[in-house]
Order: sequence, then C-alpha cells, then structure tokens
Amino acid sequence: MVRSQRWKGAAFTVPFQLGFVFLYLIPIGYAVYQSLYRSHSFGLGLGGSTDEFSGLANYRQGLTDWAFLDSVLRVLVFACVQIPVMLLISLLLALSLDALTSRVAGRFRVLLLVPYMIPGVVAAIVWINLYSPDVGPLTPLGKAFGLTWNFFAPSMVWPSIGNLLTWHGIGYNMVIIYSALQGVPRELFEAARLDGASERRIALSIKVPFVRGALVLTGMLSIIQMLQIFNEPALFRNVTPQTVSDSFTPIMVIYNQAFNAGNYHYAAALSVLLALVLGVASFLFYRLTSKEAD
Repeated sequence: MVRSQRWKGAAFTVPFQLGFVFLYLIPIGYAVYQSLYRSHSFGLGLGGSTDEFSGLANYRQGLTDWAFLDSVLRVLVFACVQIPVMLLISLLLALSLDALTSRVAGRFRVLLLVPYMIPGVVAAIVWINLYSPDVGPLTPLGKAFGLTWNFFAPSMVWPSIGNLLTWHGIGYNMVIIYSALQGVPRELFEAARLDGASERRIALSIKVPFVRGALVLTGMLSIIQMLQIFNEPALFRNVTPQTVSDSFTPIMVIYNQAFNAGNYHYAAALSVLLALVLGVASFLFYRLTSKEAD
C-alpha cells in the first residue's frame, strides 16, 4: 500500500522529469558533443564541409579569445554594481511593505510587480524611447534643470541598461524578500519594542538576518540572469552601434559565432564555457554569503 502511494506520488513528477530531460539534459549533452568538432571546408569552399573531431581545440580557442573574455569580465564588473543596488532597493521596498497593513501592502505589491510583468524586450523598447534625445521626455527634462545628458554615450550606456534592469527586476525580488519577511514571528517584534528597540533597529537586527536566505537566492538568480544578458544590449546596439559592439556581452559573442559566422561548434564550446563561469560565480557567491551567515 505504501509503495503504491509512493509510485502514485512519483507519477505526478513525470511531466517535469520529461521536460527536464528533453529541454535541459539532451540539449546540454548535444552542445557538449558539438563543441568537440570543427567544420572543415573542401573544394575551395564550394564542395561543402565536413565535421572532424577536434577534442578540446574549441575550448582552447575560447580561453584565448579576448573578445569573449572581455565580454565576460565586462558583465561581471557590471553585475558587481547593478545587482547589489537592485537587491538593496528590493529589500527597502519589502521592509516598507512589511511595515504596512496586509491590505495596503497587497495593493502596493501588485503595483510594484507591474514592471516585471512586462516582457523584457518590450521594457527595453520603452526605455530606449524614453532615453531618445529626439522623442524621449528625459532629455528635455534634463535641459530644464541645466543638465545635458546622453543616455547612449559610452560612459552612460551601462548606467542606462542598469536602470532598465533594476526597474524591471525589483518587483520580482521584492516579492521573494517580502514573502520571507512574512515568515518572521511577529512576537519577536513585540518583544523588541517592549525592550525599547526602534523600528530601524528591529529591521536591521531582526528582519534583515531572517531574510538573508532570500537575499542569497535572489542574488544567485540575478547573477545567472546577468551573465546571460542579451536582449537589452542587442536593442541598444540597433540605436547606438558605435557604443554597443557585437561582442558587448558573452551571449552576443556566442550569437554572432553561431548565426553570423556560422561556426556552430565554436559557439557550442563558448556556451559550455559560459555555463561553467555561471556555475563558478554562483558557487563562489553562495560560499561567501554562507560564511557571512555563519
């Protein structure tokens, strides 16, 4: 009877298991397989091409490809600035909602989630139009205050993209942190207030430590998302190609190798290398935050 119930329970996971195998494991295995080959043309390129086993040659090329390495470093440096800012704003919003009544907090929570509900491509197009010196309202607004800014300038393109990503992501991260705050025992707050603790002290000494796990989770998800950034820089490149190059981010390098250069095997190797970078960055972030928690 018990074994029958276990099998019935396991049957509910079959759709997920099938999706995981066919949509994750098989594509990853195929990418690794493709990365071990190289295409060689024959007949002066008119007779076609053949795939030959090359071992780790594509990986050695990727580890010396400065366009790819520079793009990874560029995004990592940007992530070290944008992700803490986004998480800090999300934490402050979650703490503010937690201080309100559940009814009022529910209304504001829906409003703060609206940017996340907008597809990323649509959000990027909206902000590009807002940044535009021709049709956007931000440039005239700056001139009204004596400010002359160009959101597509080399020194402003990353802050412009960072503002877009922060606006789009704070609602999702805020909901996760706010949900963690709802699990904090309310008796701790009452006891702290009876001891004379201010609301600021309660937030710093009780609430923030309790949501550290949620902050670690949102941080790891943000790192994974950041290293895979593609839509926003690609759309910015259509507006300012002299500022945003075709190797601006790792995914843009991989995309160009696969669809513009037609070098699918090398693109597969770069994808595997990027996956390894994602795994290492997430692991280091988790280890560092876990040590802080201890």
